Amino acid sequence: MAPAVATDLGYTPPDGGWGWMVVVGAFISMGFSYSFCKAVTVFFKEIQEYFGASKSEIAWISSLLLACMYAGGPISSILVNKYGSRPVVMAGGLLSGVGMILATFSTSILQLYIFVGVLAGFGFSMNLQPSVIVVGKYFEKKRPMANGLAMAGSPVILSTLAPLNQFLFDKYGWRGSFFILGALILNCCVAGALFRPIGPKATNNKKEKDPEKVNKGPTEPEKTVDSEKEKEGCLARFNRNLDLTLFKHRGFLIYLIGNVIMFIAFYAPIVFLAPYGKHCGIDEYSAAFLLSVLAMVDMFARPLTGIIANTKWIRPRIQYFFSFSVIFNGVCHLLCPLATSYAGLITYSVFFGLGFGMVCSLLFETLMDLVGPKRFASAVGLVTIVECVPLLLGPPIGGAIIDILGDFKYMFFECGAIIVFSGVFLLVGNFYNYRMLRKEAKAEKNEEEKELEMKENVGQKKADYNQVATEDKPKNGSEIPATIFEAEKSDEANGSGHTG
Repeated sequence: MAPAVATDLGYTPPDGGWGWMVVVGAFISMGFSYSFCKAVTVFFKEIQEYFGASKSEIAWISSLLLACMYAGGPISSILVNKYGSRPVVMAGGLLSGVGMILATFSTSILQLYIFVGVLAGFGFSMNLQPSVIVVGKYFEKKRPMANGLAMAGSPVILSTLAPLNQFLFDKYGWRGSFFILGALILNCCVAGALFRPIGPKATNNKKEKDPEKVNKGPTEPEKTVDSEKEKEGCLARFNRNLDLTLFKHRGFLIYLIGNVIMFIAFYAPIVFLAPYGKHCGIDEYSAAFLLSVLAMVDMFARPLTGIIANTKWIRPRIQYFFSFSVIFNGVCHLLCPLATSYAGLITYSVFFGLGFGMVCSLLFETLMDLVGPKRFASAVGLVTIVECVPLLLGPPIGGAIIDILGDFKYMFFECGAIIVFSGVFLLVGNFYNYRMLRKEAKAEKNEEEKELEMKENVGQKKADYNQVATEDKPKNGSEIPATIFEAEKSDEANGSGHTG
């Protein structure tokens, strides 16, 4: 069983109230951030033909978008720590919307890389991290459920965007579609407005500070916060916003390594799902509908997974639950090449949506379970910047495998094997981590008991010494004179006394 992580926020999260409106805002902003890189794949075949690009070159659009979304994590976390979630999300919605509108005027694949991949991707990073962080600030006991509901925004919006994108393409082409999508993404600014700041109540120290100013001499310089900040080194300021000591945290490192391995193959099957359907001879709308099926199952899988993870049986073992979800996801990809008909692809999409939803619902909850709410913002920033590398390389590697071997099934085999391996690594790593934590807790308890026993022994010896000393020394200062007086009286009684 996992040891409980203490709530160190400095206040008690409300676990409801306005927090549910925050979940709605996170639902929208995270929904666009996560679903857009999948929904945009509907345009890939037409964009590939328009620019005469290969599958690997087209895959770089989604890869750059995902990589920038994750690489911007540390910057987003620093901005959240400085300004709060609300302004960061609103700025991110504006940036990603403008990026998609500018992509409308692209005349080369390189310009799509810049506008869709880099600009919109960085905007989505400013939507994603603050949304995850602010939900954790409003919820503690119901946090897995709240995270599951917020993460459900991705499949809900994806199930809408996938067929909508195909409809927009038929009506306006990919350029007109990008313009309309850019306008839709601006709704993230509205979602960000729901993120009301929350935290410990600030204490008013004005009355305490005024006497200090009166007592100070006229020549005494007043120390300001700015002067202290000037003395603070650059690395110390950076570490205050991003806690680099997390790289010494055993559980965090296991989580990070396992996720880096997983993300090499995590998004490639989604990027190539619709193209694989078209490759199997399915029409465009039916191929786009595969993403909708995946999204609809994902839509229910995420909140249900959050509810299950919140139960008293699963929550203490949530890391194992996450490992099982990753393994299940990988097995789905290994079995995908067996599905060659449309019915088979629908079945694959159902199980893929279930596994994908389980993993995404638990992705951030397991991280917060390991590091605690106070270090969570830094942990998210560090995780996302490291994960951007496999996210950047994963889809192009999958596209290269398809281009070289001429068959989609090898890409699914590669993705499935990598994800299963990462799940097994997480399972073994978490078992080792929990075992070591129990040993360390037991050793610490034994050490405390020894110290307590030593203190008791020392206290007992001191008490015995005091008792002996009390018995040996005279009880009061009049004892000796009283004894002499009694002796004199005794001598007188015996006839030996005399008077001077």
